[in-house]
Amino acid sequence: MAGIKGKNTKPEMIIRSALHRRGIRFRLHRKNLPGKPDLVFNGRNAVIFVHGCFWHGHNCHLFRWPKSRQDFWREKIRKNTERDRRQYLALADNGWRIGTVWECALKGKTRLSIEDIADQCAIWLKSDIKSLEVSGNEAGATV
Repeated sequence: MAGIKGKNTKPEMIIRSALHRRGIRFRLHRKNLPGKPDLVFNGRNAVIFVHGCFWHGHNCHLFRWPKSRQDFWREKIRKNTERDRRQYLALADNGWRIGTVWECALKGKTRLSIEDIADQCAIWLKSDIKSLEVSGNEAGATV
């Protein structure tokens, strides 16, 4: 697991590039914010996390429980999802709007086009909607 990157992952780079091409500027991995969000949009008071479906326990076709060391992996992923929940609550309590782009939106049988994902993010960033979740073949915004 030491070789697993937490920053500058391929899915993150794809999202960053698409938003940058649209003229949307951002900061990266602000250490003073809970969870060190992947993208921070200060002027819009918004953050976007780009999550891997396995590491964050997303309920999609890309997530499968490992066959070996099942207790270890269940605890690991449970802790990751609990940490995510705490970080989202802390960000929301401080007035931040939170977006999540899941890996399944970018790859696999349910992937969306990068243009669709970037459009959804751009529209959300310009709105007052509190949260955004983009996953394979679907996106949902909630107030």
